[in-house]
Amino acid sequence: MPEVRLPDGTIKSFDQPLSLAELAQSIGSGLARAAIAGRVDGKLVDTSHLIDRDAEVAIVTASDADGLEVIRHSTAHLLAQAVKQLFPDAQVTIGPVIEDGFYYDFSYKRPFTPEDLAAIEQRMQQIAKRDLPLTRQVMERTDAINFFKNEGEHYKAQIIESVPDGEEISLYGQGDFVDLCRGPHVPSTGKLKVFKLLKVAGAYWRGDSHNEMLQRIYGTAWAKKGDLQAYLFRLEEAEKRDHRKLGRQLDLFHSQDEAPGMVFWRPRGCRLWQQVEQYMRGVYRNNGYQEVRCPQILDVSLWKKSGHWDNFRENMFFTASENREYAVKPMNCPGHVQIFNSDLRSYRDLPLRYGEFGACHRDEPSGALHGLMRVRAFTQDDGHIFCMPEQIEPEVMNFHKQALKVYQDFGFTDVTVKLALRPDKRLGGDEVWDHAEAALRQALRGCNVQWHELPGEGAFYGPKIEYHLKDSIGRAWQIGTIQVDFMMPQRLGAEYVAEDNTRKAPVMLHRAIVGSMERFIGILIEHYAGALPLWLSPVQVVVLNISEHQSEYAESVAKRLVKAGFRASADLRNQKITYKIREHSMQKLPYQVIVGDKEVVASMIAVRARGGGDLGQMSLDSFVMRLRSELPAGTE
Repeated sequence: MPEVRLPDGTIKSFDQPLSLAELAQSIGSGLARAAIAGRVDGKLVDTSHLIDRDAEVAIVTASDADGLEVIRHSTAHLLAQAVKQLFPDAQVTIGPVIEDGFYYDFSYKRPFTPEDLAAIEQRMQQIAKRDLPLTRQVMERTDAINFFKNEGEHYKAQIIESVPDGEEISLYGQGDFVDLCRGPHVPSTGKLKVFKLLKVAGAYWRGDSHNEMLQRIYGTAWAKKGDLQAYLFRLEEAEKRDHRKLGRQLDLFHSQDEAPGMVFWRPRGCRLWQQVEQYMRGVYRNNGYQEVRCPQILDVSLWKKSGHWDNFRENMFFTASENREYAVKPMNCPGHVQIFNSDLRSYRDLPLRYGEFGACHRDEPSGALHGLMRVRAFTQDDGHIFCMPEQIEPEVMNFHKQALKVYQDFGFTDVTVKLALRPDKRLGGDEVWDHAEAALRQALRGCNVQWHELPGEGAFYGPKIEYHLKDSIGRAWQIGTIQVDFMMPQRLGAEYVAEDNTRKAPVMLHRAIVGSMERFIGILIEHYAGALPLWLSPVQVVVLNISEHQSEYAESVAKRLVKAGFRASADLRNQKITYKIREHSMQKLPYQVIVGDKEVVASMIAVRARGGGDLGQMSLDSFVMRLRSELPAGTE
């Protein structure tokens, strides 16, 4: 008879098998009412799951991360049921959980309208209130295919046909609706109380543009009403902060159809880019990196040797000349290996650190492109460290300190560290991966940092540490990374002369702190809602004259500010001062300097800070001191 060990160490014995729901009831009626699902020996299961052997068991409630995922998964099924009731001819396809919510794809004869979305959400609420129990059944593959074909659900039949042999086919029913799903799900629809449908978008069946365009309904679900309201507020804030809108408003960049997924940087945007790049160039310089530059295209033979041809070819651009085929580089690493290979290296040369602001191109699907966040042409603050195995730990520890300092300087203080482990599609054997993963874990322990592990999410050539930054409205962004690679140096013939005079392949550490410069700048724009700190602002100060009588003085003030090292300009247009102040306030400039007859006579300036703060009159020297005091160390 089963003996159950609970998370607090308590052991409960039972005379006969029992369901997880019955276990929760034996612990307390409050827990039984709150139970959403459970974990049995680490596996997430329904509350109907039968415990018939000794096991470690945890009850999952809505307050747990697992519970929230189960709620969202079940709400996707609730959405599908509502759509089928309102639009019987619609076919359901897939409906996974995503960050902060879920979606479900449907095949239907016409686009869903906002009115349809409102009706679907209302029907979802009605079904939820009926508190329909969810029941699970296992079905033979052929029976399941025939079941869904008879229901007119041909997409579901296709999904089952693609399920590997031997894998269990499970179906979940709730009232008159049955769906294909691995589960688990909430015990009944009454557990689904807090949800909202958000939008409709197009999506190709199985992501293939040759297939039918489906309609994807996005939604969100939460455990508490307050959590939903907070999320909707974040969405509203995110809309206001959209870097694409601010990019136009602040005259930073634009995109156009002639170069999809590529960015045209305007003068102000280029100044912002330069501030980020020059700061990162200082990080290279201060941490022993030598800056290099590699060709944009390389013969495909090199990409075959590196492993990119087999593992990344579908995301690469190609070109040809004189009967030779070339690839436009999607990554900088093979080029850096060529520089390493260009001379005979000794163990005394290691670690050898190269850095490059390397432009890369990747053939991203057009539907995935999104402003600066997802592009086809991008530049990385890319670096590679060639070292000996015993140098991995100190190099990773040094990189960790560098990364945290950079993020703090850019205004990000909430940083989460994650360790992405071996994927199914990878180079090298388990022994190599064991070594690489152990080295990264040891380095993180040496940094005294907590981390989360991500099984299966490493790069094809090695595991990696990821840095996830939380922005000012609570969104997490994966930015920096450092990856251990034992394979590429070997594949590309990299060697050094070891202390015992033998030839050995170095370990290669791939590292980037801000990653894609385009994406990082997009994140900065949204983090600050366009109101960039003084050191990053493309224009730090604008000098405004009240009338043409002060034009010469205003221009001289602007020139003195430029000579002092600040990005300043003078607006001498024959416009009302209130108009000019309002216009430059819309540009979110940190400071506006206003000069009238009084300021000219007194050789003073009147200063307005961003947000409308009137700082009054002061000398130009005092203002320069104020500006310098706002600059972080090393950013002057």
